[in-house]
Amino acid sequence: MSSSLTAGLGLKPEHYDAALSSQVEGLWFEVHPENYMVAGGPRLQWLEAIRERHPVSLHGVSLSLAGDAEPDAAHLQRLAALAQRIQPALISEHLAWSAWKGRHFPDLLPFPRSTEALHRIAANIARTQDALNTAIAIENPSHYLRFEGHAWDEIDFLAELARRTGCTLLLDINNVHVSACNLGFSATDWLDHFPHELVSEIHLAGHALDPTLGEALLIDSHDAPIAPEVWGLYRRFIERAGARPTLIERDGNVPAFDELMGERSQADAELRRIAQETVT
Repeated sequence: MSSSLTAGLGLKPEHYDAALSSQVEGLWFEVHPENYMVAGGPRLQWLEAIRERHPVSLHGVSLSLAGDAEPDAAHLQRLAALAQRIQPALISEHLAWSAWKGRHFPDLLPFPRSTEALHRIAANIARTQDALNTAIAIENPSHYLRFEGHAWDEIDFLAELARRTGCTLLLDINNVHVSACNLGFSATDWLDHFPHELVSEIHLAGHALDPTLGEALLIDSHDAPIAPEVWGLYRRFIERAGARPTLIERDGNVPAFDELMGERSQADAELRRIAQETVT
């Protein structure tokens, strides 16, 4: 684990003042760069002020790396300019697509894991890394239904992307739990086979039950506290893999800063325990 990063929070506008004044050791913040890819203004000024006190991570949601076209050149240019300005500790994106023939969709959409897709996504990751002049991390997605036609196992696909491009992996453990419940596989077995040496960051979040199907379909909603099952999977993974920078995600029903810091403190304590056990 980076000596300066333990557990962090997604930065929300309503928490700017509290984030800026916090002096908690190891605290870092993650933002969606799309909200800050501008030439100036108050939002960017706040981010720069926070970056002076805490490390910042950029977590993209719109590069559409699994799409059928190259990442938008103008978008990449703006992202690179923001990265140059902020000097983020980490940069990440999703293994999904969200744009097609000039149309943009407000979701992270699935794709068949074919060898053709592997080549295309690897090329798009390489283009992105060339534009940013740094490696990025790729996040495993949530799954809601069984998608036929995969030629690659998901873990093998992610590992091969890392091998071909030099990218790292962002392991979202809530996504693993949600996908395992929805598709009917073992989350513990999946995590036990995940290549921990490629993981540069971990995400933890809450989820919701589908209003109609209930526990038969979990939704990666990021609008609730982290579930006990996800905390258990997290402990299991870091006990095998070692400590990794860990982010607490909350995008809906955002509570007070202190409540989020409580979850952050729980992750921080787990990371410090693992780091201490590794030293001793």
